[in-house]
Amino acid sequence: MWRDVELLGSDSVSHPSISVIIPAYNAAPYLRVSLNHLAQSSMPYLECIVADDGSTDETAEVAKSAGVNVISVGGPSGPAHARNAAARIAKGDILFFLDADVCVHPDTISRVLDAFEADPALDALIGSYDDSPGSEDFISQYKNLMHCFVHQHARREACTFWSGCGAIRRDLFLEHAGFDESYGRPAIEDIELGYRLHMAKRHVILDKNVVVKHLKRWTFWGLLKSDILDRGIPWTELILRDRSMPNDLNIELSQRVSVALAFLLIGFAGVAAAYWRGHFLTPLFAVVLFLLARYFVGPESHSKSTLIFLSAAIAGLVCLAWTHRMKGIVPPVLLGYLLLFLRHRYAYSNEKARRWTGFLLGVYTFSALVYMVSHLPSHMLVFAVFLIAVAIVFVNTNFYLFLAAKQGRVFALAAVPFHLLYHVYNGISFTVGLTHYVWTHLTVRVKHVFCSDPKHQQGLTAKQRD
Repeated sequence: MWRDVELLGSDSVSHPSISVIIPAYNAAPYLRVSLNHLAQSSMPYLECIVADDGSTDETAEVAKSAGVNVISVGGPSGPAHARNAAARIAKGDILFFLDADVCVHPDTISRVLDAFEADPALDALIGSYDDSPGSEDFISQYKNLMHCFVHQHARREACTFWSGCGAIRRDLFLEHAGFDESYGRPAIEDIELGYRLHMAKRHVILDKNVVVKHLKRWTFWGLLKSDILDRGIPWTELILRDRSMPNDLNIELSQRVSVALAFLLIGFAGVAAAYWRGHFLTPLFAVVLFLLARYFVGPESHSKSTLIFLSAAIAGLVCLAWTHRMKGIVPPVLLGYLLLFLRHRYAYSNEKARRWTGFLLGVYTFSALVYMVSHLPSHMLVFAVFLIAVAIVFVNTNFYLFLAAKQGRVFALAAVPFHLLYHVYNGISFTVGLTHYVWTHLTVRVKHVFCSDPKHQQGLTAKQRD
């Protein structure tokens, strides 16, 4: 199906028709902004379908007021079910899936259409988050910028699909039965579809010019839950199911090496802590707390829970330093927090003051870190901990440079502990996923053996008769 689209100042040209599909569950605030941006697209689209997945807020009313097609799919049954329901009634040649908390750029739709027009053999494409996330808090900036970095540095020939910003030919989508609806909440239903497309040798690309803005505000616990339960564990089981671990995106070789190094770091640090106890833990804790200054002191990190946690962490450091006669470590940490607070409070509105205070803060940060590290015990075991930490930073240098270019060096430093944690829980997710997969298949095999044994079947029948 083709249609004519009249472009301002140009002749009538043919374009494949495109249906925008947005699943939504209690997403009224985000959806209002998302649909407003969609309406400002430079290229018209055939239709927009919002699939309301049993929302209890004003999601449906917001969508209707924007003049888009709204369907109710019951639920909540998860975005996979909502997207499939919308796809079945869509009229466009191409299905363009977006999340409710995603905003297109004015040229996003046109870039999607251009890609399909330029390559008639193209089956699907995915895009990327841009480098300016909508939420300004540290966690949201870190998480969304990491997603942007991963996609912008991935291979063009994609091995998966992404429903946050992904387009696919409608006929192909229906031929492959759409998303797996056994995923009852946002998880890896898009990755699973991408794996099926890849195994069917369908042509899927990652177009780095197709970018969208992510509005979501992440919390620390929400990030952990999503990365471990909704992504890490089920993705591991999917890899084992299809016996495919491509060297791309979040599972490229450098990330696997980082996971191994992270566990080595924890192992060596654990041995050192058991051997030197507080004399090792005090400077180590001081370094970590110092690195997290940007997370705790940033202008957006002023919630009551954050302040309570910071106060408890500083109190813990003071107790450790007092007990092990390392009181000199406490002032550099507290002064670092004070300097960063003053910079955010007074220097950010003035470019010259920002440059000078940034330089002075950088000099102080380097000196303070050297001072704290120098208080660690002198031993090859401690050197090994330091060497492994440097290796992790080296492997991920491009990511940290990317963060520094977008948000500053202090932000990049504060991201290091979170990124290290990311590698740790990725390793835990893989272990849990592997264990669950093996246990499930072992249980199924045992049941199959017993159920296929005639004697066992006769025994069950006799028992049932009794």
